[in-house]
Amino acid sequence: MDALRLAIADSRLTTGLKAAGALPDGTALSFEAVKPIHRAFAPMAREGRYDASEMAIVTALQAFAYDKPIVLLPVTLAARFQHRCIIRLASRPELTPAGLAGKRVGVRAYTQTTGMWVRAILAEESGLPTQAMRWATQEGAHVAEYADPDFVEPLPEGSLPDLLRRGDLDAAILGNDLPDDPVFAPVITEPEEAARAWFARHGIVPVNHILVVRQDVAAARRAEIAALMAALRAAKPDARPDMLPMGVEAMQAPIAHIIRTCLAQGLLPRPVTAEEVFAPARALGLD
Repeated sequence: MDALRLAIADSRLTTGLKAAGALPDGTALSFEAVKPIHRAFAPMAREGRYDASEMAIVTALQAFAYDKPIVLLPVTLAARFQHRCIIRLASRPELTPAGLAGKRVGVRAYTQTTGMWVRAILAEESGLPTQAMRWATQEGAHVAEYADPDFVEPLPEGSLPDLLRRGDLDAAILGNDLPDDPVFAPVITEPEEAARAWFARHGIVPVNHILVVRQDVAAARRAEIAALMAALRAAKPDARPDMLPMGVEAMQAPIAHIIRTCLAQGLLPRPVTAEEVFAPARALGLD
């Protein structure tokens, strides 16, 4: 049997699997070198380049809504609290969340999952609707069929931190590439405390990335995909709150919340439900 071709980022979940190069049942694993991992999302969504892949949840939901031949699996690979992910120049302390109205906010893509979460936070906690800000992006969606809303504009060349420094942006949203530099400061003051309050209200963690598999691979190699899921679950750290929910029941509430948020922000072409999203996985016993 051929090795499973995987595009999954380095993490505590994958350290053992990558070192072994195989599942406990002996199935060989071929991990593709894709860094940063978001560069794997478009090839997987558009052409099914890998057997299974990490994928941002917004991209995965768009792929499902546009009927791409991909099965969403109830395995969280990355999550984080997002309040700290919108930054400003530290020299602009007057720029508060409410003060973002009419301001230019940069994000890698309008569909980036971190951006979705931050927009939801601004709407909920500051009463700031998405269209109150000017959204500027560096790239389009991973799913080719999705077109950005009319209020999204392209950015000039340069990294988001550099564009902030130059004054081309008032604020920027970054995820894994959030700079550790005192020249920048979070727009949301005391973001850790705000995140704890958000979690107390919602009781869910902000899921960022999940595991997906091509439909044909899920059908033909169901046992190996189930073994992969089991190995990832076994590697999950025992932590509270549980930052890596796994299993349909554990992921039902986070995914339902994300779907509602995506619909509110115009990120999905049609309504879907968490039950629908995980139905293909359940039908194959991959839940």
